[in-house]
Amino acid sequence: MSGVASTVAKKRALAAGFGTNAKAVPYLNQNFSVLRAQCLSSGQLFCDPTFPAGSESLGFKELGRNSYKTRGVTWKRPTELVKQPEFIVGGATRTDICQGALGDCWLLAAIASLTLNEYVMARVVPTDQGFGDDYAGIFHFQFWQFGEWVDVVIDDRLPVKDGELMFVHSAEGREFWSALLEKAYAKVNGCYEALSGGSTTEGFEDFTGGIAENYDLQRAPSNLFQIIKKALEAGALLGCSIDITSAADSEAVTRQKLVKGHAYSLTGAVEVNYRGRKEKLVRMRNPWGQVEWTGAWSDGSSEWNYMDGECPHANAEDGEFWMSFNEFLQHYSRIEVCTLTPDAIIDDSIKHWSVSKFDGSWRRGSTAGGCRNHPYTFWMNPQFVIKLDEEDDDPDDGEEGCSLVIGLIQKNRRKLRKQGEDMNTIGYAIYEVPQQFHGQREVHLDKNFFLSHGQKARSETFINLREVSTRFKLPPGEYLIVPSTFEPHINGDFCIRVFSEKQSETAPCDDPVSADLQDDAVSEEDVEAGFRGLFSKLAGDDMEISAVELRTILNKIVSKRTDIKTDGFSMETCRVMVNLMDNSDNGKLGLAEFATLWKKVQRYLSIYKNNDTDNSGTMSTPEIRVAFKDAGFTLNNTIYQLLVARYAEPDMTIDFDNFVGCLIRLEMMFRIFNKMDDGSGSIELNFSQWLNFSMI
Repeated sequence: MSGVASTVAKKRALAAGFGTNAKAVPYLNQNFSVLRAQCLSSGQLFCDPTFPAGSESLGFKELGRNSYKTRGVTWKRPTELVKQPEFIVGGATRTDICQGALGDCWLLAAIASLTLNEYVMARVVPTDQGFGDDYAGIFHFQFWQFGEWVDVVIDDRLPVKDGELMFVHSAEGREFWSALLEKAYAKVNGCYEALSGGSTTEGFEDFTGGIAENYDLQRAPSNLFQIIKKALEAGALLGCSIDITSAADSEAVTRQKLVKGHAYSLTGAVEVNYRGRKEKLVRMRNPWGQVEWTGAWSDGSSEWNYMDGECPHANAEDGEFWMSFNEFLQHYSRIEVCTLTPDAIIDDSIKHWSVSKFDGSWRRGSTAGGCRNHPYTFWMNPQFVIKLDEEDDDPDDGEEGCSLVIGLIQKNRRKLRKQGEDMNTIGYAIYEVPQQFHGQREVHLDKNFFLSHGQKARSETFINLREVSTRFKLPPGEYLIVPSTFEPHINGDFCIRVFSEKQSETAPCDDPVSADLQDDAVSEEDVEAGFRGLFSKLAGDDMEISAVELRTILNKIVSKRTDIKTDGFSMETCRVMVNLMDNSDNGKLGLAEFATLWKKVQRYLSIYKNNDTDNSGTMSTPEIRVAFKDAGFTLNNTIYQLLVARYAEPDMTIDFDNFVGCLIRLEMMFRIFNKMDDGSGSIELNFSQWLNFSMI
């Protein structure tokens, strides 16, 4: 129940604006300003109890407690390492980021790209800190984490071995912003070792809140130049690199002065008139600030002499150069495009993309249906609908449709590495919504829909990366996005984001929460004589049936049946049944009350049998959702997840006693709410009333 409460509290905080970069959520409730003021007041340097200077912060395997790699490691503050440490010297540059004994080059490449955009850099690395008068051994950084910005506080004790920083360090030696940034990012992900291995796009997104795409230039789409041009117009960050084939290739310089295994930025794309034809050009930047391309269209090359019209050329030894798009495709291996959210762009001339984001979860037995290879469970996955109304403004590309990028991120998987888990294999399918469902959001499409309709599009692949993102161009209309793990019954949390060139409407597609409660009350006059006689025998001298007596009665009956499986009705279930039917508030059932309950149990038995499609005597969890609807209850994913977690067996089946107990409790809660609702759809309880109902 505490999980439900924390989810509600988080939604309220987001609605109040918390989680934006301007109102970042204090990570682990640590407030930087308050903590620094306390340290300055007490004269003590900050020591972070949530990320201690010890082996648990380093790692769990290769950097674990007993690893030879961590022997002799000490933790020292910058003031203990150099005489006059600086936070940032002469601005943040690529040379501030030198890799240490950790396989997180993907992260360092993203940090290097971050230094090229001062505004975005300032969002991640706040400038209100340093080693001056307000130094207290405490620093903070801001990261985007699955839909919200968090402000992460750290102390400045850094791991040192043989007198040198173990991990990221600056070439200059006394500059520490990059080492402290890496520590804060390690804290968010559980430990330093959790950062080993990854994709630069992951870092791109956590530093910007944008959505990243990765293109293999050997299999580049035919409209890649148009994609690049529009991405630049939208203020995106673009990085590219040349693959290396061996360690010796790393940062090797080619004959035409391109550096292998090195992150470049792509900063411009134009078409020029050259010798009577159109020539596509791209502008590249080497973060080193030198070592430039010497081929065609390079600084001072002859091609510029034969170009007509406005010249984009600038001839300076600044690391920036032009080259033809065709040669770019030949020489470079891949390009990463990170489209920014509108709040990360300060230039009013840039065309903002529309952004929407939703959180969801896959839960074993309820909402983790696996991919389309599993038709029996696929429909159980969360569903989202997107409405595309307006086509792109693309008069020149000859393609009609609506451009969008859909990204599916699995949450917090790096943290789980300590428990032996890692990334799940994830992806999504896209379906065109039939006309009869247009405009409907309170419907969870069932198995029959997916058996009779093919997918319109899908993510490029199912893969075990943190995010799967793919660009699409679809005709206007309504589409259903179904995110999933590859195999069914895999637990995980995710967020799905849709970036669209034009305004779009995205919403979860889920069943409403409602109940069609039958009035199956039986009056004493309607009770048949045979049932009266049976009741007299069962009830005893007081002519009423207690929860203890009800349990004995029900278990005697079900024990004789071979067509249903049950381990017997529990006292808890029987108490709930008595509470629902007891109109006299004496904790027992009279004749009419017992007759009504008996009628209800008979109806539930019929529903149970009808939905036990394989005659196993139990129901599988996919069958449960259909059975609930047959019983008159329509439930959304969140409630369905709770019910499966509480009432299903470990093998994801539900037996008869749990089925009845679940339905009885559902009916009771609906009836209580309806009785107190004045028609507004909400009720108000004081603390005493809340306790009375929650303790039923």
